Amino acid sequence: MAEAIIYPMRINRYLALKGLATRRGADQLIKLGLVRLAGRVAVLGDKVENVEVAVEVMKSKIASGKKPVYIAYYKPRGIIAHSPQDFEQSIDQISGFPGTFPIGRLDKDSEGLILLTNDGRVTERLLHPRFKHEKEYKVTVREAIPLNLKKVLEEGVYNAGDWLKAKSVMVVPPHTMHIILTEGKKHHIRRMLSEAKLTVEKLIRTRVMDIYLGALKPGKARVLEGEARKAFLASIDLGEL
Repeated sequence: MAEAIIYPMRINRYLALKGLATRRGADQLIKLGLVRLAGRVAVLGDKVENVEVAVEVMKSKIASGKKPVYIAYYKPRGIIAHSPQDFEQSIDQISGFPGTFPIGRLDKDSEGLILLTNDGRVTERLLHPRFKHEKEYKVTVREAIPLNLKKVLEEGVYNAGDWLKAKSVMVVPPHTMHIILTEGKKHHIRRMLSEAKLTVEKLIRTRVMDIYLGALKPGKARVLEGEARKAFLASIDLGEL
């Protein structure tokens, strides 16, 4: 049964319950200025006071004359995807693509593929769990991988109030595995493996849907152009602006 909307309600939760974005995705849309509340641009922490208040999610926010761009970027380990604190660096500070933002998260200690864009339409299409997009990771652990790990992770484990599972797991003994997810709770893989008493030494995202990390090196990027660009947009049911 769907959770009822009880007013007043924080706008990110409201958008999530309406099926317009995850809470995390809603926060990103708000930061981009893509959400309007009662006719004005919403800000983080706003509340929807009652059912009469108009809430609108705009399709995109791209400066006049700017073409939407879609970029495969190798986030280095130690770099923050969003909201750096003191002495931290974020993707937008080092990527070399001003005006773009990362779609989703990849925690500080993880590395690999993250998509950058200036097209606000992409956020909800990639982050909302109803779309079940695949993301693939190569994970190295300190301990030897137990024989039953594939079965355990594909059936799921319980951690801190969340049921966490993998779509598929391929084990390459003794210390490596490839994990495919279709959902992305915070620290999803690390939390699953902690329940299996395994310590993550290295975690690399190698694929998002049909976009692969390929030969990219940390800090480098590949702009999706031509057929790759068309295929990406088609895969999330979007067209060119």
